[in-house]
Order: sequence, then C-alpha cells, then structure tokens
Amino acid sequence: MKKFLLIITLLTVSLFADFKTLDTAQFEKLKKEGIPVIDIRTPDEWKTTGIIEGANKITFFNERGQPLLADWFFEVGHLLKDRKEPFIIYCAHASRTQSLGQGLLQMGFENVYQLEGGIENGWINKGKKVVKEQSKLQ
Repeated sequence: MKKFLLIITLLTVSLFADFKTLDTAQFEKLKKEGIPVIDIRTPDEWKTTGIIEGANKITFFNERGQPLLADWFFEVGHLLKDRKEPFIIYCAHASRTQSLGQGLLQMGFENVYQLEGGIENGWINKGKKVVKEQSKLQ
C-alpha cells in the first residue's frame, strides 16, 4: 500500500509540475519580471561565449561531464526560497538543461523553465547580446 501511495504521489507531482521551453520573447519577459536565470555551463564555456546579462553562473557539470550536485544545489539554495519558486536554466544547446529540468521535476521542483536552443541557438543566433567577462590585468 505504501508503494502504491508513493507512486500516486510521484505521478501527481509530475502532472502538476511545470517544465517549459521558452522562446527568447518569453525568456526576456520572465527575466524582466525577476525570475532567476541560471547558466549551468562550465567556466570555460562562460569565457568563450559569454553569458546572458543578469544570469547566475552556477555550473552543473564539471569538465568531464559529471554532475556537481552538492555544489549546484547549495548555490541554487541561495537563489530560491523553495521548490515551488520559478527559475530558468540554460546551457549551450538545451540538451543538458532538458536532462537537468526533467530531473529537477522528479525531485519536486515545480516551475522549471529552459531557454529554447540554449545560449548559442536560442539566443546568440537570434541576434541577442551576451556579456563577456573582462580579463583582469595584473
């Protein structure tokens, strides 16, 4: 009976959870409303491509593609009050955010969004600007 209730609970959460893909206009609207934006790419990707202005740089994968779960959830905990609060994630092409987003829904996060096509296909290729880090002179 307990297993049955757990399965029903997980199915219910999945039905009411929200993982949507946003086009650039929807992304900009939610960002303007103050929804947190998280760039999950690696530091090397941030340096190469730049980031969307105002995005929080919280890498989810290390250079070998392994998830950095504890570090990522620690940092995200500073942005979100609870698992119901909406937020947007993006990566290079939306493949990593698709996997991460589905996992977050299964963990009880309810309002997870991703940028369609990621920063490269969904943002830069649509003529949107990025912010590049300035190298520090020593």
